[in-house]
Amino acid sequence: KLEHEIKVLEVQELIRTKARESMEKEQREYFLRQQLKAIRKELGEEEEKSKEIEEYREKIKKAKMPKEVEEAVLKELSRLEKMHPESAEAAVLRTWLEWMVELPWSKRTRDRLDIERARKILDEDHYDLEKVKNRILEYLAVKALIKKRKKKVKEVKQPTICFVGPPGVGKTSLARSIARALGRKFVRISLGGVRDEAEIRGHRRTYVGAMPGKIIQALRKAGTKNPVILLDEIDKMSSDFRGDPSAALLEVLDPEQNREFVDNYINHPFDLSEVLFIATANTPHTIPEPLYDRLEVLNIPGYTEYEKLQIAKKYIVPKQMKNHALTENDIVFTDSALLHIIRHYTREAGVRNLDRRIAAVCRKVALWISEGKEKKYRITKKLVEEILGAPKFIPELELGEDEVGVATGLAWTPVGGDVLFIEAIVTKGSGRLILTGRLGEVMKESAQAALGFIKANADKYKIKKDFSKIDIHVHVPAGAIPKDGPSAGITIATAMLSALTERKVRKKVAMTGEITLGGKVLPVGGLKEKILAALRYGAKTVILPEKNKQEVMEELPEEAKKKIKLVFVDRVEPVFELALYPEEKGKKSKKKAAASK
Repeated sequence: KLEHEIKVLEVQELIRTKARESMEKEQREYFLRQQLKAIRKELGEEEEKSKEIEEYREKIKKAKMPKEVEEAVLKELSRLEKMHPESAEAAVLRTWLEWMVELPWSKRTRDRLDIERARKILDEDHYDLEKVKNRILEYLAVKALIKKRKKKVKEVKQPTICFVGPPGVGKTSLARSIARALGRKFVRISLGGVRDEAEIRGHRRTYVGAMPGKIIQALRKAGTKNPVILLDEIDKMSSDFRGDPSAALLEVLDPEQNREFVDNYINHPFDLSEVLFIATANTPHTIPEPLYDRLEVLNIPGYTEYEKLQIAKKYIVPKQMKNHALTENDIVFTDSALLHIIRHYTREAGVRNLDRRIAAVCRKVALWISEGKEKKYRITKKLVEEILGAPKFIPELELGEDEVGVATGLAWTPVGGDVLFIEAIVTKGSGRLILTGRLGEVMKESAQAALGFIKANADKYKIKKDFSKIDIHVHVPAGAIPKDGPSAGITIATAMLSALTERKVRKKVAMTGEITLGGKVLPVGGLKEKILAALRYGAKTVILPEKNKQEVMEELPEEAKKKIKLVFVDRVEPVFELALYPEEKGKKSKKKAAASK
């Protein structure tokens, strides 16, 4: 019993000791905190904190946020007031508050809806592109009418315009001109290589180093809620395990949803309905279907030689002269020199490389003037070659000599039109069709259709070979580059027939068109770019599908029509007549070659 009482007393003593220690610790902490508070007050830190809180309150008031957002931000500010100023959470909260107060919740620029002024700006900055300019002026005209009749008409959100065209044709600069014409701020967002959804929608605040997405960042940079935002290279986005950024863009570009766009970092709705989004792409084929459905695509094709000359004279030369501090008393470009640069030092649909070549000439002249050489330089063909070296491209030699089994096709690529040489040879074998050059399924099927037609008409074309004892090998050079599409059908058929009949193909006759088993020629796309590519390579005739005639005649500039012969066909027989040497001529040339040997 005595032992029990002793144990009880020991426990009581232990509890008293622990309670005393705890109280002493709390008193000590309280005393130290009061001391720290007094020291901070003496240093002026308390005043700084209250001053910071007051500054935030003033900024929140000036931001004119929606009521619900303002209440939530003030609540977070109250939390910051109670936090230790050096804590990690306080730093995160400060960053978030900075973003919230700097976003343009109510700031906007007034649109300048002067149609004539806009037309003047667009013409100042870009040559031709009438279709695109008219579409932009239509957009401004609608805005102006709605403003004029705002009591009667409810404003309808315009679709997002997407400029599609090869590099260097002026897609980005056109968007910048639109912003200038409207009097709005301009911000460019590069989407090339973006594969994380958070790049668009932002990261949640809980992550270390979290930031808003590119859309909210662009709005903060613009400082207004109605800027022109350029979504550059929208076709270059991809997706992985972190989500699909193109799906996040659906909400941004949908007029019905973007009034309440929620960025994960901001975590409150932001109205994007007043933003004018403009997208650019090199090809529409890689844009996801749901996103493509929200875009109004305006094609900007490549330029003709004449158009490039005018662009060089009116825009590039003056710009580069200004960039290199040159005047008309220092340098003069002749038309022949500019054409020489266009033809022999560039091969492109746009004018980016032309810009670089002219810049190189200006740099060299600036160096010569600095060294105290001649005072004024007249840029001629000879001087161009002295500065830029030997010509890089000689169109007259590119197509080469006429030969058996090699036909000149035309292709469309994301960087413009191009010439495609299709080769065919006949060897001993077992009736196989061998296709090489990284051809896609559609192109392989086009080759099979072409061979089917030739087999069915073997007697008509006097083919004496037994198809069961030969192999036909079709190859498309640049074997590392994947190729697909039906537009090489008539070119493959021409190369095959040439190889089977040993008749030469005229290299300066380029062609494009889909072939059917019955020999019909079906329409294809990208014709303006293809014809311009044929011109660049020095082709004299282009064979095209009859069903594309109206489109070609409307889109192709008059200057290009004068330089090349366009032949429209609805069957493949006229293609063979135009592209292949007559049978007699082919035989004679063969005999001459044997005699010379």
